[in-house]
Formats: sequence, structure tokens, C-alpha cells
Amino acid sequence: FRGVYLPPALHPLNKTLVKGGRWKDVDSTQEKRRSFLHDFCKKYNSRKKLQTHLVHLVSRIYVEDRHKVLYCEVPKAGCSNWKRVLMVLNGLANSAQNISHDDVHYGKHLRKLDSYDLKGIYTRLNTYTKTIFVRDPMERLVSAFRDKFEHPNSYYHPVFGKAIIKKYRHNADEEALKTGSGVKFKEFIQYLLDSHRPVGMDIHWEQVSKLCYPCLINYDFIGKFETLEEDANYFLQLVGAPAELKFPKFKDRHSSDERTSAEVVRQYLKELSKEERQMTYDFYYLDYLMFNYTSQ
Repeated sequence: FRGVYLPPALHPLNKTLVKGGRWKDVDSTQEKRRSFLHDFCKKYNSRKKLQTHLVHLVSRIYVEDRHKVLYCEVPKAGCSNWKRVLMVLNGLANSAQNISHDDVHYGKHLRKLDSYDLKGIYTRLNTYTKTIFVRDPMERLVSAFRDKFEHPNSYYHPVFGKAIIKKYRHNADEEALKTGSGVKFKEFIQYLLDSHRPVGMDIHWEQVSKLCYPCLINYDFIGKFETLEEDANYFLQLVGAPAELKFPKFKDRHSSDERTSAEVVRQYLKELSKEERQMTYDFYYLDYLMFNYTSQ
């Protein structure tokens, strides 16, 4: 699988299970997104040979065998609720409403595609309905920062926070160095843009192009966080989910916080210099291009 030129052909979506005419607009948006991504990948890939191992390509993809669904997880784009839905589809829970955050993320209930043998991987890639849900890159980034650094966190503060404060904060006090709490957005961005990062990347701010490889894996359905509910509910129709299963509306954690919106993002971006802002956009340029987002 090394050095292949893709993308494969764009297959038409199977819409035989969709009931009623209310999905017309969602469907037309979906077709535009699919052909946009396909055309982009054709142009982009003709210049670039991607050297990636198949098992690595599919390491973020969750499998739901009953309804033949593959879902590539993009953190901060509705992924917790998507995993709840997959658990219900899989018969592991009756309702998405009462599955806890810990059960979703640490419960090991769902299988990932890289846990199958090569034949199992290929068969599923070729026959299942593959979906990805994305979000405006800057909103996703700010959302990840707020979630991991502005709330107590027993992993991100000691692992990332300490390293970030130590490297990017001059005259940091001992308390900050000891706990790793109180990372500022500007310090976080310095870490993100540093080619010699003191700690590695993390899936919450990794580019979607490197989490899900949308130009190598031919996603059948491209959902967006900005239209999350209608996209998700249309997708559930496409795969023949039970009629009573609807995508959950609730915010998974820190539910009293204001959602990260374009306005919230603007406030955070004010903390950066013009160069830092531009470099952050550049860091996510592929995500902007692939999914037709415009920078703020």
C-alpha cells in the first residue's frame, strides 16, 4: 500500500433507505461536499505521493458491523456523541442519552478498524459506508484549548502544560512549573507551531488530514459540526438506523460553558501576533482547503 496514487472513484451514495422528501437540501449539500473534496484530492494528489502504511491510515476509524458503518473520529467535532450513537447501533446500549463520558472514551466497547486483519480492513473499506465529521479548524483548535487547559485536567496539565510553561514562559513561577496549570493560549500556539515541540502532537489538535487521510480513504459522507444534527440524522437514515435513534443534542462536558463560536475564536486570536495567526492558519491549510472552510 506504500506510495499509491489515489483517490479512488467517487461512488454514488446508496439512498434507498432514505424516507420522505425533507432531506433534499441536506442531500444536495452532501453531494457538493463530496465532489469538492474529490476534485481537491485529484489536484493535490497528482503532485504528491503519500508514503503511509494502511494500518496507520485506519487507526482512528471506528467500526459498526451491524449497519456497516465506518466513522473516522475527529475530536472536538461531535465525536463523543457519535461514539454514543455507534454504541446504540451496535446494540451495546438502548439509548445515547444515558451513556457516560467515561464509558464512551474509556469503555473499549467499540472496535477500531486497525484491530482487524488486512482482509478485514480491505473488505470493510470497500463495502461499508464511511463517514467523517469535521469542523472549522480554528474553532476546533480553540475548543480543544479551552477543554484541556482551562479546566482541571489530570493528564493535559502535567503532561502538556508543564512542558509548555517550562519552554515558552519566561520567569515562570514554581507553582506553574509544578502543576502545569494556567497555560495561556499564546503559549499553546507557540508549542503548536514549534518544529521542536517539547511534547508530541495530540489528536485533539492534530490536522484532520493526518487523522483521517481524506484523500486516501474515500469517505462516502462528509458531515460538518456547523450542521451537525441534520447531517448526522440524514446519515442515520442512509444506513438504516432505527427510526427512534436521533443524534444527541447535549454538550458532552463543561455544559455550562459557552460553545466555542466564531465570536469566541476572535477573542482568542486577539492574543496572537499577526504572524502567529497566519502561521496557525497555515498549519491547518489542508483542512481549510479540503473542506472548503474560509479563515476568519
